[in-house]
Amino acid sequence: MEAAAGHARFGPVLATRPVEVRHDLDTLDNGFWAVVAEFEGPVTAVRFAEVDRAAPVPPPTPWVPLDGEWHTSLDHAAYLAGVGEIRERIAAGTVYQVNLCRVLSHALPEDAELDGLARLLERGNPAPHAGRVVVPSAGLDVVCASPEAFLLRDGDRLESRPIKGTATTLDAMLPKDYAENVMIVDLVRNDLSHVCREGTVQVDHLCRPEEHPGMVHLVSAVSGELRPGLGWREVLAATFPPGSVSGAPKHTALQAIGDLEPTTRGPYCGAIGWVDADRGTAELAVGIRSFWAQRDDDGQRWLRFGTGAGITWGSDPEQEWVETQVKSRRLVGLASGKVEA
Repeated sequence: MEAAAGHARFGPVLATRPVEVRHDLDTLDNGFWAVVAEFEGPVTAVRFAEVDRAAPVPPPTPWVPLDGEWHTSLDHAAYLAGVGEIRERIAAGTVYQVNLCRVLSHALPEDAELDGLARLLERGNPAPHAGRVVVPSAGLDVVCASPEAFLLRDGDRLESRPIKGTATTLDAMLPKDYAENVMIVDLVRNDLSHVCREGTVQVDHLCRPEEHPGMVHLVSAVSGELRPGLGWREVLAATFPPGSVSGAPKHTALQAIGDLEPTTRGPYCGAIGWVDADRGTAELAVGIRSFWAQRDDDGQRWLRFGTGAGITWGSDPEQEWVETQVKSRRLVGLASGKVEA
């Protein structure tokens, strides 16, 4: 019944009985909202009438592994060519870093419920910003296993924790991974400075290693105090889409993404999370390591999953392709029954 009506779960917080849908965050002045913002800009926010902040662990939900081929929006040759094009743009001085992504797709049976996939990921790929949002009337059916915080809010305090640098072990991290992280931290500092009080934006930690299933990331943290009178409209205008999954400078990085990626990213690389307007708190994750269900123009149901890598002048095209495989291998393997939870 929960799935039929719609619900959202973030850790121990379970929100049920959706009562309102909005497509902006401008006037979220009361209630608990689940938020899914697509990389290209569209936002869906759903307010729920009931919120249990200490919900019991949900019962097991079956998930039938997907047996068959996953399609990719950029194949091996096209991805390598894209990396080469980005390096040419870097050499020309138009951009410094671009996150190049591809979307994997698998046909999804009509009776497949992503609640089962969410339970599977909780066991096999626990993540600090995991979430599940399903509201059929709002077109939302998303499972998030993100390790990355886009925006954390507590009153007027904003914090972002960009991830740049991925390897199978810390020893395998390259100098370009550290340089990439510093580059994006500078971008995030600049983004927050547009909406935060002067002198409050600071880097709380830089390039801190974090271990996640099957990989290690470099994670930094940038925070600041929101200026009086500013709200979500101004915050998202200054910071979205997340710098870690677009590039630097953001404007020309987005141009490169538009030129080189043949499909839209949707929730992938957008923002997935919640806003508690009553308490003045929020947790929006970068929408990476996330699955979502979507229908094509013919009505066919698909399960989507995005993966990508940050491209700099020091990038080796083949290594960047391998990074996209590293990031997708475990989660796609869980969904396909090839990896044990």
